[in-house]
Amino acid sequence: MAEDIKSIREMCELFGVTPRTLRFYESKELLFPLRNGTRRSFTRRDCARLKLILRGKRFGFSLEEIRQLLNMYDIGDAQATQIQETYRIAEARLADMERKRVELDEAIDELKGQLVWGQSLLEKRVQETVRTQM
Repeated sequence: MAEDIKSIREMCELFGVTPRTLRFYESKELLFPLRNGTRRSFTRRDCARLKLILRGKRFGFSLEEIRQLLNMYDIGDAQATQIQETYRIAEARLADMERKRVELDEAIDELKGQLVWGQSLLEKRVQETVRTQM
């Protein structure tokens, strides 16, 4: 069982986060490390929760959505409610991400066009400068 307990330093190394991040997630009631004075010890459950928190953040879930989803684990319905709600939120996030990708693709194309225009304008100015100096 002792190997299942991780220090804050081990959690930071394992998940690529800072101690401040872990304390923040604890303050938001997302993680519940064991406490011995000011020393925190993280269980396998904390590791699993942190993995889900980081995945949820990467997908754009809010911390409140993540907290609510994690709290559904203990409902007692074999995680059916948790999975269903996660699926619903994930579908909405995917639709939002795809919409943003379309907007970003349009902005990229427009910026590329502006760069081509700007490059041709610069080339004309250089040619004009060369001609006037001759």
